[in-house]
Amino acid sequence: MNYILFDGPVRNQLLPFTYTRPVADVRVGILTIREKWELYLGNTTTTITEDYLSEKFPMVELEANVMLNAAYLPNLDLVEIIKGLTENQAIFKDEDVIAFYTTNTQEAVDFDTYEAIEFDKDILKIEHTWDIFSKNAEAIQQDFELLTKDNTSQPIPKSNNVISPEHIFIEEGAKVEFATLNASTGPIYIGKNAEIMEGTLIRGPLALCDHATLKLGAKIYGPTTVGPHSKVGGEVNNSVLFGYSNKGHDGFLGNSVLGEWCNLGADTNNSNLKNNYVQVKLWDYETERFAKTGLQFCGLMMGDHSKSGINTMFNTGTVVGVNSNVFGSGFPRNFIPSYSWGGASGFTTYLTSKAFEVAKVVMARRGIDFTAQDEAILTHVFEETKKFRKD
Repeated sequence: MNYILFDGPVRNQLLPFTYTRPVADVRVGILTIREKWELYLGNTTTTITEDYLSEKFPMVELEANVMLNAAYLPNLDLVEIIKGLTENQAIFKDEDVIAFYTTNTQEAVDFDTYEAIEFDKDILKIEHTWDIFSKNAEAIQQDFELLTKDNTSQPIPKSNNVISPEHIFIEEGAKVEFATLNASTGPIYIGKNAEIMEGTLIRGPLALCDHATLKLGAKIYGPTTVGPHSKVGGEVNNSVLFGYSNKGHDGFLGNSVLGEWCNLGADTNNSNLKNNYVQVKLWDYETERFAKTGLQFCGLMMGDHSKSGINTMFNTGTVVGVNSNVFGSGFPRNFIPSYSWGGASGFTTYLTSKAFEVAKVVMARRGIDFTAQDEAILTHVFEETKKFRKD
């Protein structure tokens, strides 16, 4: 069977992260949504997404296909039903379609002609940016069970101070010495060739993905995900870094999400709680106004390739777009459009020529090319987000 993940209506609620990737490639828990589906299904997947993303994330359609709503995180009960889908069948959660069968000869899909299968069990759905961190504990637990089933952890080195070692899994090549690992509050997963340096304090759940690093004396409160090839120091609480992003020094990051290729300068801090304790509002790209999150704790949402200078301060509920560079004293505003350069004293446009020079250097340091596809995507984002910039 051919499986195709589609963005669905939540795509706009997951900006700025979905400016540069399909919904399927959002990371929550240990794995991206796509990686979860592929492990459960035992198949590769392709994608239906925005036209400007489709060259990098193409769709492959065969004679028989199952379309999957990428907003939903798979589980065994759901996948069992999906594998049994036949022509003119669809799976729904209330009014929301989760999956449906289609053929390459169908000109249109009319769900009124489909047999509707109601999925009435619990399932995780990522509908808003803040779901990425607020639902991360459940996602880590599910991924931990999936990845460690019938597998054996590497031994935990005796130099570490450990609580609940049965909930700790260390992949091959990982290094962890003289750290405190408390998995009584949730599992701790340490990926292949990851490193936890001496003096690090960890309270799970934690997903430290392949080749990621926790630096000397870091303090990590779960549920937190440090994506592949990311480096983290200082204090982090309930946050998700997608991958290839760095918070290498002291400073606080809480209830936050960073995309790929981000860098927080030394002593960058974000607020995750308002002084009056009211619920936090976040910028909504669809309505172009601030929307209620229903959360008392909500920090920083930062799109791909954005950076902060040393001693940068982010207010509660700040959204930073793609390829922005924030620096200087004082609190900048809590919506910073893509390709913004500056801080509390004001912003100018960060020109694509300069932004792409930096991206090429940053990616080359990790042995990854900045491709023509990457440039085309980021150029599209620059044009699409012009309306949010004032100059």
